[in-house]
Amino acid sequence: MPRAFAVGNDQLVEAERLIRDRMAYLDLDFPALAAVSNIFRAATAVRNHMEREVLAGHTLSWSAFVVLFVLRVFGQQESRDLAAEAGITGGTLTGVLDTLERKEFVERRAHPDDRRRVVVDATPAGLAAVDEIMPVFNEQERKVTRDLADDETVELARLLRVVTRSAEDLDRR
Repeated sequence: MPRAFAVGNDQLVEAERLIRDRMAYLDLDFPALAAVSNIFRAATAVRNHMEREVLAGHTLSWSAFVVLFVLRVFGQQESRDLAAEAGITGGTLTGVLDTLERKEFVERRAHPDDRRRVVVDATPAGLAAVDEIMPVFNEQERKVTRDLADDETVELARLLRVVTRSAEDLDRR
């Protein structure tokens, strides 16, 4: 990605103008392009920040933390449901679970009704890790949203849920 897309706000707005100017000959929805591009940039920036500032100290990847978080919130999960809820592929989940098992944060076992299926549960150590990390993680969430008023933060979350639903609905068609 060119440097112009990875810099401060004024330059991002300039990059958006440049895209519009250089691609004006195409019939593009530039507000949609800007919105989706900024969603991607924001998600990448937040993920990188959280991995660096919070998760690296616990030698956890973003995906590993999300898997533990899902297990903390929803309890034991069948592996395919866990992968879907964590937003990762089954192959990625296998690698993440290998790492989390070595740390003794999760256990895998055969499904009681069908041994071909796998059930995953967090161990007490895994649950304790999430409980230790979450306050620090949430403090960083507060920091990355600090320039938004409380009502803007609530509205941003609502709007992102709308975009997420739209994208998921398109994938179901």
